[in-house]
Order: sequence, then structure tokens, then C-alpha cells
Amino acid sequence: MSHDNLLIDDQDGVRTLTINRPDKLNALNRQTLLELFQAITQAHGDDQVRVIVLTGSGEKAFVAGADIGEIRDQSAVQARAFSAMGQNLMAIIQNLDKPVIAAINGFALGGGMELALACHLRIASDKARLGLPEIKLGIMPGFGGTQRLLRLVGTTRALEMSLTGEPIDAERAREMGIVNRVVTPDALKAEVMQLATQLAGSAPEAVSGILQAVNQGADTDLNTALALETARFALCCSTEDMREGTSAFLEKRQPEFQGR
Repeated sequence: MSHDNLLIDDQDGVRTLTINRPDKLNALNRQTLLELFQAITQAHGDDQVRVIVLTGSGEKAFVAGADIGEIRDQSAVQARAFSAMGQNLMAIIQNLDKPVIAAINGFALGGGMELALACHLRIASDKARLGLPEIKLGIMPGFGGTQRLLRLVGTTRALEMSLTGEPIDAERAREMGIVNRVVTPDALKAEVMQLATQLAGSAPEAVSGILQAVNQGADTDLNTALALETARFALCCSTEDMREGTSAFLEKRQPEFQGR
């Protein structure tokens, strides 16, 4: 499937999706949202893909936001549909049973920060800037930013970032728990691929179980979440990968997981 605004690359079980609108700082218009939806859905259904990396083309931006030119001319009805479209994509990414890593190579603002927040892990260049500047345009985040940021950093910090619209640098984002790691621009690709390749070599049932338990457990009561953990633990113990992993440990060798 061809895409106008995405570049797709496969390497060792890792599929990298690069948003390719450098002249627009990789802004998310409807076409790009649709292409991301199609690419994520395709990667989800491909057993050869174990991990997905999202990044932006060029050195300036991961995604600098939603496409303001499209937003400006929308009616309230069209804006509601656009918001729902973005929120649907973000929910699909967050709930995917394969790890999604954001490689934040520059500005991650507005819809770009919301896209990064939907990913499971985030590694940023030390040149990156993250923020929700929508209030400066007379609007507010519409792709889930208020809710995911709230759950990640708490009410006080989420309100400060959303109400002031001021971006923060990558190191401050790491201190707040928004990004996992900060590296130099030259080291970003290698750092992301090292992590992605490590995860791609893990047992898929264990990976998907952890993702589901953490994502769903965060929004439910403890007893329900523990019951989900137990169920997914049992599924892991029914796999050949479990037998391979435990045997490799006892035999003092590296496991070779096959996804069975």
C-alpha cells in the first residue's frame, strides 16, 4: 500500500513509520491521520512486525501539530469529526498489543505531543521541544492530550502546560516522566533501534500481556487489574516461548523466542 505522507521501513522485526511532510513540519492533516491509521492497522496484522517506531522526517520536527490550515476553516461539526478521527487513531496506538516507540527528533507540539503521548515509550533528542500550545490559537487539545497528559504527570502539571501553552525542553519532559530517555540528535536513531530490537526479540505473548495489563489496569480498580494480570500470566505459561525462556535460563543461554 502506497502512502503520500508516510515512509515505511522494516528491519529485524521493527517497522519504522516516518511522517514525511517536512515542508509542513510533519503536521497532521486528515490525509496523514488516515495513512497512519492504515499503516498501524497493517502493522498490527503482520506477524513479522514485533515493534513499531514513529518518527518525523527532517531535523526540526517530530510532528509540529495538527494542520492549522485545515482547522481554521472547519465548522464545529467538522471539528468534532476531526477530533474524533484523531482520538480514534491515538486510542488504537495506545491499545495496540505491540510496543510503539516515539522517536522525538524535534518539535512535538499539539497533535504531535498527543501522538507521542499515545505511544508506549518515548525517546527524545535533547533538541526536542514538547508542548500543547493550542490555547494560543483560541482552541484546546482535541486528540486526547488533556487526558493522557493528566494521567501521566498529574493535574497540576497538566493544567499548567495546557493553560499556558508553553513548551518544555526534553530534559524537563524526562524529569516529569513524559519521555523515557533523552539523547543527542546523532544518537537518537541508534538508541531507539537498540530498544526496539530488544523488544522485538522478546516473547510476543508476554509483551502483549504487559501492555494490556498496564493500559487497562491504569483505568480500573486494583482487583480487576490483578485478575487481568493473572489471566495473561496463565496465557504466557501455555506457550512454547515460556518453555523456551525458562529452559534457556536454567541452561544459562540466551532464549530464542518464536512467537508460539
